[in-house]
Amino acid sequence: MLNTVDFSPLFRTTIGFDRLTNSLDQTRKFNTSNTYPPYNIEKLTDDDYKIVMAVAGCTSEDIEVTEHDGCLVVKGEPKNVKIKDSYYLHKGIAARSFERRFQLAEFLEVRSAEISNGLLVLELCRNVPDELKPRRVIVNNKKINTIEG
Repeated sequence: MLNTVDFSPLFRTTIGFDRLTNSLDQTRKFNTSNTYPPYNIEKLTDDDYKIVMAVAGCTSEDIEVTEHDGCLVVKGEPKNVKIKDSYYLHKGIAARSFERRFQLAEFLEVRSAEISNGLLVLELCRNVPDELKPRRVIVNNKKINTIEG
């Protein structure tokens, strides 16, 4: 079980991976027993992902998506559910409030969100700033002069 894993050896032997170790530690705290609403996570490319959630009975006004400090929170609260005095033989379509949290990797952000036919589709992309992308350094025989000031 994930709650019994001891990460302290990892914390003692890594330097500069604070966000990774904090993410691992936070993942332990997420409640994984909640299964509503069902969802899929697709990896489209190395930098693009898609989350598809089945949100029966919800409209775009009922869904709130927030992204803050590496955490994506999807909340739903159906407001237009009409309760009738009907006699159901089976009522399996859930239209209830929910909150689903996802821990995002560094530089991963929501690009778009749309709801159609009872499915909420969130497209995510990794947006690494240009100054953090790998850059090519030209190697030659000349010494680089620096000015000390």
